[in-house]
Amino acid sequence: MILPALALLAAFSAHAAPLPAGFVRLADVDPTIRQDIRYAGLGNFLQREVDGYEAPVCILTAPAAKALSGVQKAMTAEGLTLIVFDCYRPARAVADMVRWTRQGGPPDPQWYPKVERGDLIAEGYVGELSSHSRGSTVDLAVAELDKTSPAHSACGATDARTLDFGTGFDCFDSASETAHRTMLLSAMRAAGFRNYAREWWHFTLADEPFPKQRFDFPVTAD
Repeated sequence: MILPALALLAAFSAHAAPLPAGFVRLADVDPTIRQDIRYAGLGNFLQREVDGYEAPVCILTAPAAKALSGVQKAMTAEGLTLIVFDCYRPARAVADMVRWTRQGGPPDPQWYPKVERGDLIAEGYVGELSSHSRGSTVDLAVAELDKTSPAHSACGATDARTLDFGTGFDCFDSASETAHRTMLLSAMRAAGFRNYAREWWHFTLADEPFPKQRFDFPVTAD
């Protein structure tokens, strides 16, 4: 039949579309960095795939990817590795999160144990605009290079198998403030990233190439 064939071709073309100028897939710059892209699956605070994530792939601006690779080299020298949870985030994904938040609901013991869903924007945990859409922000953690750490988080992502950072990724609670995560903070600062103090995992390249521009192309594989 012709229609299924055309649909298959269209799907292939969408995934093969080139990235905008200045953007790269992280695996093309540093394939040693582990990727666990949470919003492309179910293991996130929405508990579903988020709009705009067509593949579990980290896309960044070229300067951000290069800087992150420098951090990875320092980590691997210590027997560690970076794990990225989110990188470039399409504007449509941000809008999806905002719509979901405004639907309201009670606290969630895993993801936002002390805040009602409708208050996540006011409390600074979900942004109506996100630096991720500029392409130079990354959410990440650190794991041991040669073995899997046990799951240990009572709040946020529970199966990332990272070092113990006190909470998991996307724990929307005061316990996630950067506080004592000095190793990761120091390594990222040395590479030119700045941290969002409410979230130990969230870093933006200080000298980002698109400081006032947000993008909305989908996250795709090669």
